Amino acid sequence: MSSAEKKAEHKTDIEQNTKRQGKQRSFWSLVVMSVAMFGFAFALVPLYDVFCDLTGINGKTANTPTEQSERIVSDRKVTVEFVAYINPGMQWTFEPQITRIVVNPGETKTIKYAARNLTATASIGQAVPSVSPGLAARYFNKIECFCFNHQPLEAGESAELPLVFYIDPDLPEDINTLTLAYTLYDAQPTGTALTQ
Repeated sequence: MSSAEKKAEHKTDIEQNTKRQGKQRSFWSLVVMSVAMFGFAFALVPLYDVFCDLTGINGKTANTPTEQSERIVSDRKVTVEFVAYINPGMQWTFEPQITRIVVNPGETKTIKYAARNLTATASIGQAVPSVSPGLAARYFNKIECFCFNHQPLEAGESAELPLVFYIDPDLPEDINTLTLAYTLYDAQPTGTALTQ
């Protein structure tokens, strides 16, 4: 073999090695990017929750009971509106018994939501609250709430679901109306029968 042929063969070997290294580098880059994207997607919900808790823009209320307020602001009135939504596929009726109430911050009030299972079988509902404006959520305090627990209802059964709450006296002056919205979800474990 002549030296020109050896040089050409050596050059071809180098080009093939370079291509192979490029393909391996691309492959490993794609693997690392895929793992990083999966990790980011997995961490997105907790990161979002932390961000919303810090900024107060999520509209989420506390999911544990609080104590009654020790202070009532008698010279201020705040309107609280109540709304109910039912997640598609949930075959219940669900609505507040009153849709609006005017309260003094710090004053404890009790309202009720009415729920009825329209199906021929027992089912379990879970209400998830949100408050708007979102910044007002931290000032909406629940002493007792049906949203703290699952709500099992037998076929055709109805229930009155109580909410005992107060608006924190430190509610910013520019917020005069709060809307509490509950969305009712089916909490029935999939593939299992309800046992009580």
